[in-house]
Amino acid sequence: MLFNQIIGQEHIKKHLRVSAENGRIPHAQLFVGKEGSGTLSMAIAYAQFLLCNFSENTEVCNLKCNKLQHPDLHFAFPVTSNDNVKKHPVSSLFLNEWREFIATQPYGSLFNWLQHIGVENKQGLIGVDEAEEVVKKLKLKSFEGGFKVMIIWMAEKMNIAAANKLLKLIEEPPEKTVFILVTENEEQIINTIKSRCQALHFPVLSEQDISQTLITNHNISNNEATKIAHQAAGNLNKALHLLQNDGSDLIFEEWFITWIRTAFKAKGNAAVVQQLIAWSETIAKTGRETQKRFLDYCIQFFRQALLINYKSPDLVFMESATGFDLSKFAPFVHSGNILEIEKELNTAMYHIERNGNAKIILLDLSMKLTRFLHKKEDVV
Repeated sequence: MLFNQIIGQEHIKKHLRVSAENGRIPHAQLFVGKEGSGTLSMAIAYAQFLLCNFSENTEVCNLKCNKLQHPDLHFAFPVTSNDNVKKHPVSSLFLNEWREFIATQPYGSLFNWLQHIGVENKQGLIGVDEAEEVVKKLKLKSFEGGFKVMIIWMAEKMNIAAANKLLKLIEEPPEKTVFILVTENEEQIINTIKSRCQALHFPVLSEQDISQTLITNHNISNNEATKIAHQAAGNLNKALHLLQNDGSDLIFEEWFITWIRTAFKAKGNAAVVQQLIAWSETIAKTGRETQKRFLDYCIQFFRQALLINYKSPDLVFMESATGFDLSKFAPFVHSGNILEIEKELNTAMYHIERNGNAKIILLDLSMKLTRFLHKKEDVV
């Protein structure tokens, strides 16, 4: 993957290219950016630049990198057991699937990756077995005499044991060894790892970059591309799913509408509380990654309602797939409850991430939402 294949992010491309050409190549770098901003694609392009720009045979090197088969380009990413890998799952056992994933979904999310390997109802992890493999790979000499590059995707999924195992290597790597850690949430990476990396923060993609990509690569009209780019909110992965009429947002909207309507009626009504219990059980039966995606969708929905309530319709990108009138819901989301709502949604995601009982977490969240929706806005 070459820099010119990466969408937008021109200042980051220039920074990486110029610093490498001037010999300023940090041994450990942290690429931080939201889903769909191109962090993984940029990491691969940067790795290819390091491996091939200084190679004696650039053409052959690029061919190997394009197929993700260069012997000095290594990957670690979240995995879990599936039908083919029953025990001790590590990235090397999923390389064929990984190459297919990058070829078809270079801006894909962790959820997309887990779907690709047939385990979307599980959580992926970078564990100590993976860390031991990384150590073994990087202790070997470079096959082609140049750099060795290790890309760790979704580095926040490293558990403590894996992070501690890699700490010394990241701090003092072998000569001409470069670590690129890619993350959507740097706060979840332990400080001892973070402090040893030079961070590079990626902005979300512009609407113009996304719409132009859709027009060029998918042959759609300017109006349709503009509409999708607005809804995608800087996330190319989401834009592509919207283009393909991905059904998850429709399902999420139906869950959300049922939830808020039931929560609003539940105050002081025991019969309706039973409906909230049933709703919590329904969502709890889905996989944890689906639950986290849904809760993130809820955060976006509440934020959009807040923007409508405070007369900022130009910033609203959500469009209802069910005919739900967001403007009628908007008055119930205001300065008096939005911070509490967001805090509880994020807390719920945190506990689900850590294998908490989803049914209890979602029911507790629902009962709190019942109170928040009836809260009045403070009048200054």
